[in-house]
Amino acid sequence: MAHALRAEDPSIRLQAALTTGSKADPAFLETLVERCAVEPDFFVRDMLSWALTRLSPRITLPRIRRELDSERPQARSQALHTLSKIGDRSTWAWITRDLLRDPDDEVARTAWRAAVVLVPQDEDAEKELADELVGQLGRGDRSVQLSLSRALADLGDVIEPALEKAARSPDPAVAAHARATELLRQDPETGFDAAVEEAKRVVALGPDRAAAAAAPAPAAAASAGTGAPKTVEPTEPTEPTEPTEPTEPTESTGSTEPAEAVEESEAADC
Repeated sequence: MAHALRAEDPSIRLQAALTTGSKADPAFLETLVERCAVEPDFFVRDMLSWALTRLSPRITLPRIRRELDSERPQARSQALHTLSKIGDRSTWAWITRDLLRDPDDEVARTAWRAAVVLVPQDEDAEKELADELVGQLGRGDRSVQLSLSRALADLGDVIEPALEKAARSPDPAVAAHARATELLRQDPETGFDAAVEEAKRVVALGPDRAAAAAAPAPAAAASAGTGAPKTVEPTEPTEPTEPTEPTEPTESTGSTEPAEAVEESEAADC
C-alpha cells in the first residue's frame, strides 16, 4: 500500500488512499501523514485527509499537531485542512497567530478556514478571531482576499465593528477589502469582483460623493427653475392618414445580456 501511495500515476495513488481509508488501519497513520506533506495532486491530498479522518482521533490528532510546526508549507497546510475535517474543537488552541499570519499564503488561507470551523462558540473568542482576521485585510491577490472575505463572512455579525473600523483605514487596499467583505456578507450572491470594484469606487470618491453619484438624476423640469411654463397654442388638427399595411415581422437579432460571473466555490487549498 505504501508503494501504491508513491506510484507515478495519480489515479493509482488516489485508489490507494481510498483503499487505505476504507480499511482504517492505524498502521497506515505515519505513511498517510508523510504523503500529505509531499503529494502534488489536490484530489489525492484530499483523499489522504479523508483517510486520516477515518482513524481514531486519539492517535491521529497528536501526530497531526506535530505537522503544524513543519518546515514544509504543504505539511502545515494539509495538517490544518485535516484538523478542519476532523472538527474537534479542542484543537482550536493549536491554530496560533503565527499560523494565521503565516507568510505562505496557502497556509494562511487554510488556517483562516480551519479557525472559523474550530473557534469555540463563545462571543469573546469569535471577536478575538475577527480582529485577528481583519488585520490581514488587503493581503495577497484576488484568491487570497476572497478566502479571507469568506472566512470573515462565515463568522457572522460579530465582525461588524472590526470591519467598520477597517473601512476607514488610510490604506485604500485595506479599506476597499473591508467594504467588499461587508458587501459580500450582506449579499452572498454578489460577485466578489463586483463587490471589490464598488468598494474601490466608494473609497476613491468618499461615501457621500459615491452615494450622490449613484443617485438617479433629477427630472429636467425640476432643475429648470420655478417659473411658470409657457402656454402653447393649440395647433390645427391634421387629416387622419390612411392606415398602412402591416409588415412581416423580422427575425430578432437582439443579444442576451451577459450573465454575471459566478464566483467559483473555494476549493480546499491543500
